[in-house]
Amino acid sequence: MNDLHIVSTGLQNKEELIEKLIAVSAHVDFVHLRERSWSAREHIEVIDQLVQEGLPREKIIINDRIDLAVTECLGGVQLTSHSIPIQKVKKHFPHLKIGCSVHSVDEAISQEKLGADYLIYGHIFETNSKAGTPPRGLLAFQHLASSVNIPVIAIGGIKPSNIQSVMEMGASGIAVLSGILLENDSLNAALKYREKLKAKERCIKNEFAD
Repeated sequence: MNDLHIVSTGLQNKEELIEKLIAVSAHVDFVHLRERSWSAREHIEVIDQLVQEGLPREKIIINDRIDLAVTECLGGVQLTSHSIPIQKVKKHFPHLKIGCSVHSVDEAISQEKLGADYLIYGHIFETNSKAGTPPRGLLAFQHLASSVNIPVIAIGGIKPSNIQSVMEMGASGIAVLSGILLENDSLNAALKYREKLKAKERCIKNEFAD
């Protein structure tokens, strides 16, 4: 699995974000809406427009808002440390796909036991969004990914040039923010990420063929 997740940055107006998400939608696996300042109504307006423009609901993951994930029939919800505990979500919505953002091996193991479907871990490399905070690095990612049996997505400073090294550490995919959505040509940027992921997938297939 070499999934490409893109995550909204909170730095764009709704019109620009919608335009860019639609432009890249055919080349990404999941779109995460992480807009903490938006109301429920604003989320619904954007989701409805994205769907009308052709983005499948199952590709949309919403940050924290379990209510919207359920009522809007989205692809899932991404929980964080301040979210409703995963076991409560699973109890009431057992079929809802749940991702969890984690920051340690112990947390990853715990969230897997509680029912997480996948994890997001980072930041792996230096990134402006985490300026002044040392990156966790590839070895830490490898250790965490090998400690659980569910997919782990790498986030933070991921560029086309370092995708191969991340995937070799056991990543099931990558999550990108500014590297796609804040580029002038978001479509071209997304295509570069996708091509690197496809190249890695071809290498894996060739290894099994040999």
